[in-house]
Amino acid sequence: MKVKKRTVWFFTLASLVAVISVFYIFEDRNTPNLLKVFTNDTISETEILGVSQDGSQMVTSESEMFQQMRLEASNKRSQLREQLTQKVASAELTAEEKNTAFNEMEQLIKLESSEAMLEMVVKSLGYDDALVRVEDQDVKVTVMSDEVSKQQINEIVYTVLTEMDEDVKVTVNYEPFN
Repeated sequence: MKVKKRTVWFFTLASLVAVISVFYIFEDRNTPNLLKVFTNDTISETEILGVSQDGSQMVTSESEMFQQMRLEASNKRSQLREQLTQKVASAELTAEEKNTAFNEMEQLIKLESSEAMLEMVVKSLGYDDALVRVEDQDVKVTVMSDEVSKQQINEIVYTVLTEMDEDVKVTVNYEPFN
């Protein structure tokens, strides 16, 4: 009975994370309103897809680069989540293996929510955009700013350390505006 409750709870939580992630990706103030893009006849289909006329990828701003990096990470994690879901649903695996897969899925969800929360907290410090990646005990923070002082770096590091429960190594980089 517990496995069914856990599965229902997990799928509910995963659905919520997916909806919030989609909203978060499309909510950025620097991206154009999708309704305007599709109603404007002067924009070609290749421009909507982010491909220029010569076939090369277009990245118009650093924020879009951050969005692209978030999307790539989200796709990788979605594939991992799907594999873990298949393991949990598999009749061939033992209960211990299923439990391990379920715990990995929980860790993945915690990781995604931690990164999203840290990005919001860093943005609240006054940065236009922030990208946070947590890998093992390393937290990599990249902010969009022309210049970051030592005091600002210390503020970001302090903020990340107060939000994280674990002992982590924090690295702060910045991407200048174009």
